[in-house]
Amino acid sequence: MTREEGSATVEFVWLSILLLVPFVYVVLAVFDTQRAAYAVSSASHAAARAYVRAPDPQTGAERAESAARVALGDHDVSARVEVVCLPSRSDCLTPGSSVRVVVRSVQPLPLTPSVLGDQLGGIAVDSEHTEPFGRFREAR
Repeated sequence: MTREEGSATVEFVWLSILLLVPFVYVVLAVFDTQRAAYAVSSASHAAARAYVRAPDPQTGAERAESAARVALGDHDVSARVEVVCLPSRSDCLTPGSSVRVVVRSVQPLPLTPSVLGDQLGGIAVDSEHTEPFGRFREAR
């Protein structure tokens, strides 16, 4: 009868490493993407509200950009912010009009080396919020 000597401890450690490292990476990527998604969502809401509460369209655009930058900065996310007055630019801040803010960002994958390029891969996240000016408000 031959006696088997196993190396279960070594096999367990290697198997744990091989399975645990990709799992931790995926979890980091999901959390990073969720952070970016929350950032663009809060930025679009804040920017639209800031624009609608402004006294004029020029100030509204400045306030919307500022509000979006603050919300994005809280989460350390960079994004593009687009503000559009509906139905047209000339009807901005008039009763029945609305303001649409679209915030787009590409969240890079975590732990990617910069040697391979500026952005090796990423996940696109965006948010759109439309804030009505209101039908029963005074035009500005």
